[in-house]
Amino acid sequence: METDSLTADTLRELRSPRPYPAVSLTMPTHRREPDNAQDAVRLRNLLAEAERRIDSDPDASRQDRIDLHKQLERAIAEVDLRHSLDGLVLYATTDEHQVWSLPREVPERVVLSDTFLTRNLVAAKAQERPYWVMAVAADRATLWGGSGLALHEHEANGFPMEAEGVDWDVQREERTGGQPSTFSDEETRRFLRSVDAALGTVLGADRRPLFLIGLPQAVSALQEVGTAAGAAVATVLKGGLTDGPDRVLLQELAPAMAQFAAHESDRVSTALDAARSRKAFAAGLDEVWEAVCEGRVEMVAVEEHFQRTMRLSDGHLTPAEDGRPGGWEEGVREDIVDELVETALDRGAEVVFLPDDRLTDHDRIAAVLRY
Repeated sequence: METDSLTADTLRELRSPRPYPAVSLTMPTHRREPDNAQDAVRLRNLLAEAERRIDSDPDASRQDRIDLHKQLERAIAEVDLRHSLDGLVLYATTDEHQVWSLPREVPERVVLSDTFLTRNLVAAKAQERPYWVMAVAADRATLWGGSGLALHEHEANGFPMEAEGVDWDVQREERTGGQPSTFSDEETRRFLRSVDAALGTVLGADRRPLFLIGLPQAVSALQEVGTAAGAAVATVLKGGLTDGPDRVLLQELAPAMAQFAAHESDRVSTALDAARSRKAFAAGLDEVWEAVCEGRVEMVAVEEHFQRTMRLSDGHLTPAEDGRPGGWEEGVREDIVDELVETALDRGAEVVFLPDDRLTDHDRIAAVLRY
């Protein structure tokens, strides 16, 4: 699975307690040759370390060990290192396993606990800046979920939606320049109200930036009949795309998405400048970490590829460049940025990833404080 599958319900389920020992394996992977040649060896070594840890754990019964070995073997069999991203996360208990491929580097580690380690998933999803795309016509609406340059049709919550009792092809008329006019305005508005209501349900469960695409009449009518579509950050006025495909949608959306990204970057810079002026500002890992843990942060801005190994002692962070892999149990945090991102999101803060070198004056990370 990839981060686009990490919904709020999925995350809640992943965080629920498991019978001990629940196993989490994480390791960096590589997208291209020749670097990815080492991934298979590293994965075998990590599996061997996990099995050693399980077999030597006095709190794991003999049957638990047998079942965990089976689930880990099944998880490994599902891994396709030919199509890796930047990080791999495997979860296993005695009766289940999951495999996640992440567009963000993660440390190499084995964790045995009564819950799964989720912070790397949460940070990877936040970095990908997930979004929704609604393609709408007078008789059909489809919803697409995106992360980065990956776009997949959302087939839940009633989508795709089609108007009932229509025996003509609105999409064909749009492509050929015709004007949809077969059913009455009220029938069209009733259908679009149902589309907006379904969209509102989706946005309520998973708030993301929304892009609308369709002919001007369809987009305008959708925004007039309800409230959910009014939250769109951009619209693209082109019809005939309710069936995609994804690559065409991404091509048509590219200018609007680039404009939105630039606007977001400016918004964050303005917010940071204002926070400094009113002395509600924190910068650097230790300052931001302390503020996040105290629940005082409104927004965290962090560079996309910023990762650092730190030692946590008495609530403060200090560099731990000599920290050995897996030493996190002794106070070393190899993925402290991911942990900070997860904690900030859990406490209601906004997290924004910026291009590298945008925060060099603030040690790569800064925050707007609530007080």
